[in-house]
Order: sequence, then structure tokens, then C-alpha cells
Amino acid sequence: MNIGRFRGTGVALITPFRSDGSIDFSALKRIVNFQIENGTNFLVALGTTSEAPTLTYDERHAVLDYIIEVNNKRLPLVVGCGSNNTRELVEMARSYDKPGVDALLSVAPYYNKPNQEGLYLHYKALANTTLLPIILYNVPGRTASNIDAQTTIKLAKEFKNIIGIKEASGNLTQAMHLVKNKPKNFLVLSGDDGTALPLIALGFDGVISVVANAFPALFSELIQFSLKGDFEKARDLHYRLIDIINSLFEEGNPAGVKAYLSCNGLIENSLRLPLVPVSKLLMAKIKDYNSKL
Repeated sequence: MNIGRFRGTGVALITPFRSDGSIDFSALKRIVNFQIENGTNFLVALGTTSEAPTLTYDERHAVLDYIIEVNNKRLPLVVGCGSNNTRELVEMARSYDKPGVDALLSVAPYYNKPNQEGLYLHYKALANTTLLPIILYNVPGRTASNIDAQTTIKLAKEFKNIIGIKEASGNLTQAMHLVKNKPKNFLVLSGDDGTALPLIALGFDGVISVVANAFPALFSELIQFSLKGDFEKARDLHYRLIDIINSLFEEGNPAGVKAYLSCNGLIENSLRLPLVPVSKLLMAKIKDYNSKL
């Protein structure tokens, strides 16, 4: 299995909406091509940044099928596939196993807070359901459950199709434990743009990014310099982008990145409730940062 296809910069694609709340497929095509033409290594559809919880079943499949069509196998495509109901997760994984899908990204069960045995059995069920490569997604700030490093390593050793983890716990001790003790052919990807450079210095293999939606060339260059060990050049790009990265999350994701994309004429600045566009104050700051980049 060629896990190197998922090394470097993956982008967690937004879902563009029109002002009436409908999906803007023409803008989605622009975004996908913008990524492909500007150095992104792989695409991630239907992740948190896509506002997937606000999409119906039919809309999720329409978005995925359209991304598959536009991408046309030019870049590897990962699909967000997560639930706090293991039976639902299994059915979801089966429905996403279609030509043009290269891997699944599966967030830890949220809200019901399973223990480590529950997390292990949840992912075991997923791994036994599909032959697609699986990337775990650990983001306790959103899910209220942390996949311990020991649990991740156990899953990685027992299931060949569990190929990596998007690690967004913010816990450096856990991150280092993963890098030190993981199997050789297991990817550890950052789930946070602002710490991608230092985490790569510790041994991470790349990032699944939000900021790359709006600035794919600069951010991909930052990641490639980091992976090559050229940290002087990587630091220069990191500090050029850090204020932008911080502003993305000031009023929540994907409100921030959609504001930047709208500034650059790629999408309308529309979200679905309960998410709303950024405030006028933050938009003024975003326009200022964008003009100076």
C-alpha cells in the first residue's frame, strides 16, 4: 500500500454555499482545481471544514461524486467518514467505497465519550468492513474523547488498512509517543496548521490543512520545506502565514477560511446554520491580512 500518497499537504475542502443556502457546485469546481494547480498533495472531502453535519445524506453523496468527477484521479482523495454510532459508521463506509475514493478519514466518536476499549472496537469494526485505507482522526477539543497513543499503535499494528492518524490533540507528549513507537509504515499527520512545522520537526509526515483552502501554494511550500529539513525557509513562510492561520479560528472554522476565499473571489461568504459568517470586525482584519500577504 502506497501510504506516501498521503504525505505532505492534504486540504480539508470547504463546501461552498450560495446565499440561498444551496450548494454552489461551480465554486466547488473552482476550489478543487485551485488545489490541484497549486501544490496540494491530496484532497479531503466531507471533513469538519466541509460543514458535513449540515449536509443531508443525498447532499453528501452529491458533493463527493462531484469532487470525484472534477478531480478525475489527479490527486488522492480521502473522505471523512465518522459517527458516534458504530453501526452507522459501518454503513457509511460501505456507501463511500466507490471508484475515485482512495482512503477514509474517521473522526473519533463524539459526545458519548467511549473509553479506550470502546474506541478500539469502534475502529476494529470499521477496519473489518472496508478494504480502503483508514486514517484515524483524533480531535478531543471537538469530540470530548481522546484516542490514546497506545490505542492508536495497537490499531496500527493489528490492522493493515489503518495507515495513519490525523493527530489534533495538542498534546506534544502524546505526539512524540506516536512518532517514537508507531509501526514503520504508519503516517502521523498534524490536524493543526499553526503547529505543523514544529510537529514535522518532531517526525510528523504532513498535515490536513484548513488554511490551504485559501493559500495552497504558500502553505504547501512551507510543508515541503519542513519535510526536507529546510527549517529556515519553512520558518519564513510560517511567520508570513501565522496571523492568517490564527484568524481562521478566531470565530470558528470554516467561517474564517470562507471569509478569505470570498475576499479572493472564489466563493460567496455563506455558511449553514448554526454556523454564521465572521463579524465585521474580524472581516476587516482578514481583509487587511489578505492584502498584505
